[in-house]
Amino acid sequence: MKFTYFLFLFVIITGLTSLRSQEVVIRKGLVQDSIRINDSIPETFAVYLPTTYQPSGMWPVLFAVDMEGRGKQVVHMFQEVAEREGFIVAASNDIHDSLSIVQNTLVMSRMFNRVYGLFPIHKKRTYTAGLGDGAQFATVIASLIKPVEGVISFGSGIPYKELIDPKNPFQLIGIVGRSDHHFNDLLEDSGRTNTTLKALGKSKMVDYLLVFEGGSQWPPPTYMQRAFEILNLRSMSEGNIARDSAYIGSIYNRNFAELNTLVEEGDYLGASFLADEMIAKFKNLLDLEELKRRRKFIGREKEYQLQLRKQNRYLQKEYFIREEYEYNLNDDVLTLNYNNLGWWNYQMGEIDKYRKSSDPFEKEMGERLLGYLNALVEDNIELEKAQNPVNEEALSYLWMVKTITAPLEYENYLNIISDSAKYEDFGTALFYLEELLKNGFTDKAALYSLKNTALLRITPEFNEIIEKYFKDARYDLIEDQ
Repeated sequence: MKFTYFLFLFVIITGLTSLRSQEVVIRKGLVQDSIRINDSIPETFAVYLPTTYQPSGMWPVLFAVDMEGRGKQVVHMFQEVAEREGFIVAASNDIHDSLSIVQNTLVMSRMFNRVYGLFPIHKKRTYTAGLGDGAQFATVIASLIKPVEGVISFGSGIPYKELIDPKNPFQLIGIVGRSDHHFNDLLEDSGRTNTTLKALGKSKMVDYLLVFEGGSQWPPPTYMQRAFEILNLRSMSEGNIARDSAYIGSIYNRNFAELNTLVEEGDYLGASFLADEMIAKFKNLLDLEELKRRRKFIGREKEYQLQLRKQNRYLQKEYFIREEYEYNLNDDVLTLNYNNLGWWNYQMGEIDKYRKSSDPFEKEMGERLLGYLNALVEDNIELEKAQNPVNEEALSYLWMVKTITAPLEYENYLNIISDSAKYEDFGTALFYLEELLKNGFTDKAALYSLKNTALLRITPEFNEIIEKYFKDARYDLIEDQ
């Protein structure tokens, strides 16, 4: 990682002059895609310039991250708010989760260089952002590269915390849904729980926590707006840009009205999140006595205390359930405990009960548990794939668990069918074939082209199942004489 950091600095220092000499026409107010890094490197990125852009100014830039290389799509997500707040937004088309961290970091460094060469970027106003895995990589980049002053992390915890250097601080804005399984971690990292951070005397890692109703998804546009406003307000507070009293006052008044609405609607937890956000972002910019009194009033309300107790009770319950999931999955993979597949099926039934609960806190816990369990299984699958040699039985077991926790992710069934047929375990292959079709899989051609299934496909049992669900089979049944 340190090698990557120094390499990045070297590339920036040696590359700026040559990049400025390369001419490219970029129109303001439009998302422009496929901008090349240079003639010898085929990597490209998408960029958006606000209509107010002038080359004589110094501009903030947000580097958005999508781990599937969908640069244009992710820039579009930020276009509206970037226009309002006066930001340049850029995103690479060549970042991929199949690449290593070092490879992706080099791709990002080349895009940084190109953008710095094309536009006059404020040296204290470089930021990164992303959703899910993209947010994790955006945080890694900020941990390694000094010019990055802040991160907007959508729906993700903080990865590789050991990389965060107290001497290289950056602002982290965490935006998360209450039903997102990262909600718990971000609560802790923002210092809002009485757990490890306080016990170990550690400072909080999330500077601003914005919480919305929802799960692992992009938040409503108003939350993106608030995040960009935080970046601008922070720059004003630190003296990096001139203070705009009208801008500051407008945001404060709007936020205060939203705060009062949340209180009137009885969402005291939501009101507490917003009040804490306001206190943090308006510090050193406004007199906050009225806001602090409002926050104390919210904290003394009986309904707030009730909501907080319920949230904490379910968070604690969720913590122990997660521990049980992790212990059982690790043990099952080590011992190949196929008998425990029934236990996982039972756990999914329990999660479904939580998700259907009339209690919103229990319902949110159910959604978080489902997200956590699927992430846990997926992480273990990736770990097994990375082994050399691969433990095929352990991998197959994890695919079986995933068909229980995510029954509509058809790839797991197909993997089991192929793997079982490879060893002529046709009983297992046929069972998961029928489970696959029961769950709505309709791509018949994919079944007939599935690796290792040539012998399986000519069995009467295979063709009977195909005929049952597709009304026809490719091979005639061979009747016993």
